[in-house]
Amino acid sequence: MSSEFELNLDKYADVIIKVGLNLQSGQHLLIGAPIFSDTYAPIELAPLVRLIVAKAYKVGARFVDVMWIDYQLQLLRYKYAPKDSFEEFPSWRTDLVHDIGKSGDAILVIYAENPDLLINEDPKLVNISQQTFFKHMAPIMDLVVQNTMNWAVITAPIDGWVDKVFPDIPPDKRKDKFWDIIFDICRIKHKDPVSAWQDHVNQLASRSNYLNQKEYMSLKFTATGTDLTIGLPKGHMWHSGSMTSQNGIDFTANIPTEEVFTIPHKDKTEGVVKGTKPLYYSGSLVENYTLTFSKGKIVEVVAKKGEDLLRNLIETDEGASYLGEIALVPHSSPISQSGLLYYNILLDENASNHIALGRGYKFSFKGGETLSDKEFAALGGNNSLIHIDCMFGSGEMDVDGILDNGNAEPIMRKGEWAFEV
Repeated sequence: MSSEFELNLDKYADVIIKVGLNLQSGQHLLIGAPIFSDTYAPIELAPLVRLIVAKAYKVGARFVDVMWIDYQLQLLRYKYAPKDSFEEFPSWRTDLVHDIGKSGDAILVIYAENPDLLINEDPKLVNISQQTFFKHMAPIMDLVVQNTMNWAVITAPIDGWVDKVFPDIPPDKRKDKFWDIIFDICRIKHKDPVSAWQDHVNQLASRSNYLNQKEYMSLKFTATGTDLTIGLPKGHMWHSGSMTSQNGIDFTANIPTEEVFTIPHKDKTEGVVKGTKPLYYSGSLVENYTLTFSKGKIVEVVAKKGEDLLRNLIETDEGASYLGEIALVPHSSPISQSGLLYYNILLDENASNHIALGRGYKFSFKGGETLSDKEFAALGGNNSLIHIDCMFGSGEMDVDGILDNGNAEPIMRKGEWAFEV
């Protein structure tokens, strides 16, 4: 490895600890915890993980633990395990993550997997395994939406994934190319990346503060194939890169991040939305899809590829056919401008305006962290086992904010912000 790469890797670990987690002295840290998908810390990323562990202890971490994974073990399960065993799940994993989250300690998710790992496996078994994971993770997602801990999601290139994203360049160059992109989009090449991140987070916060002051009643999205109105509940809050846990720690949940987001009213989405990027899920792609909404619920699904997968997703439970998030991302974001599909939601969602099917975040209401599920639903929040992001933004999309008096104000024009902060 070159000295430049090692320097950038060290700076990346610095950003993860100081910006992503904002790890505090005395905290415990769990690295590789699953939250949004059944992913852990890939063993091939051990050099990065060791750097993160060292920096965690240097800032005063009391104890750091790692949940490792060798993805080949997953393939062995599909090859040899009894077919009726895929509803079983190692509860010790969720117990450990739940204990860390409930105590207000820190969790780092490493979302890095080979998109084609399970491509040749029985899709029914893959679906059963995913649904089993979602069911066991529900108590942990409750902690996430209540902001009980400081947490962050990061990524890094691994075998298989680099081949999927860069099939047209020599194999021995793919991982280096991917690392170079990660360092670019995560602002690591700046002389002082921590300071660059602070500036970026402040800029995003200015956007969300502006939208919070407006208190729009709904949002109107217009582009080729999309004519969608999303109602917003009273008391909704816009958030951006930085959030605050219940114990007062500011953290940046996604590295990288380009979005500002809030919660839709569960029952007030109307119209049609056309996906502008494929939806990747469990080794399969949903392409060229449109969703039609009435009274908040998806009432029609059309897709050129993967329609059955999309239908299965929205049938996970009642809330899966409603929205839990709406996020705004300028078309000029570094991830969008790379022109790549990453098959990784952490990266792909930060390239485009997106909606999320399923669970909403309680912290998207003023004081929402303490709401019960019943209180959350009464305000217009959506409960579900899933939270699946669908990208629909583009360089031609217009977004308007609708005020209580019915007047419309421009938020985005041709995919870019239409207001100054």
